Amino acid sequence: MRTIVSRLINSRSSVSRLSAITASGNGRYLSTDSNKVDEPLKVEEAETVNVPPPPSEKLLVLGGNGFVGSHICREALDRGLTVASLSRSGRSSLRDSWANNVIWHQGNLLSSDSWKEALDGVTAVISCVGGFGSNSYMYKINGTANINAIRAASEKGVKRFVYISAADFGVANYLLQGYYEGKRAAETELLTRYPYGGVILRPGFIYGTRTVGGMKLPLGVIGSPMEMVLQHAKPLSQLPLVGPLFTPPVNVTVVAKVAVRAATDPVFPPGIVDVHGILRYSQKSR
Repeated sequence: MRTIVSRLINSRSSVSRLSAITASGNGRYLSTDSNKVDEPLKVEEAETVNVPPPPSEKLLVLGGNGFVGSHICREALDRGLTVASLSRSGRSSLRDSWANNVIWHQGNLLSSDSWKEALDGVTAVISCVGGFGSNSYMYKINGTANINAIRAASEKGVKRFVYISAADFGVANYLLQGYYEGKRAAETELLTRYPYGGVILRPGFIYGTRTVGGMKLPLGVIGSPMEMVLQHAKPLSQLPLVGPLFTPPVNVTVVAKVAVRAATDPVFPPGIVDVHGILRYSQKSR
């Protein structure tokens, strides 16, 4: 009998405590003592933790001191990116103020030991490396050098890689066999290593003000009118043999804008972008 009474008393006190807790609606609770109200609960503010901002994107431009590469460096700086350049000659000879904000590396893509440290902290690469000469030299500089860069960037964990290649020009492909075979070999390597983050731009003639030996050449005088005419003549570019000769020129600033966007925009579609695609993307960015 004592046991039964004891259980009844304990169960009544448990119900009283439960009722007191659930009856609280304003941050206070009733005590089991009928005439006593406890003090409000004190809630301390959580400690504020200073979280550092996400690290800035770092872009490495291969051939950043050249005609196209220098425009890409400048465009990337304007977008707030950390920009580094790698070339055989190192620092650009340009005296423009923006050049002081670029990290200049000197190295040769054909010699891996001389430049791989330039990939430290890099999130994207844009390659403008290319050149003319004998067929063997053209294949080496347009193909092998870029293939080395693509492989090294992939092994380093770089997320995106943009390659400035070249449009087909029909008969010119045979006259510059080493040049185009090297370009296409590099493209194949890029699409293999970067199926989701590799972008190939294939411009034709790239015009703009070009500095050669301290003298400025306004290539836009020829290129701009040709672009205005040929960009509306796309059907002619489909003609056999001579069609590629109707490929419209493109301004170097347009190539730079699309290249930087392709290197930094995760939704930019991977794959090959021809001249007309480059012009479309430049209009979208505006």
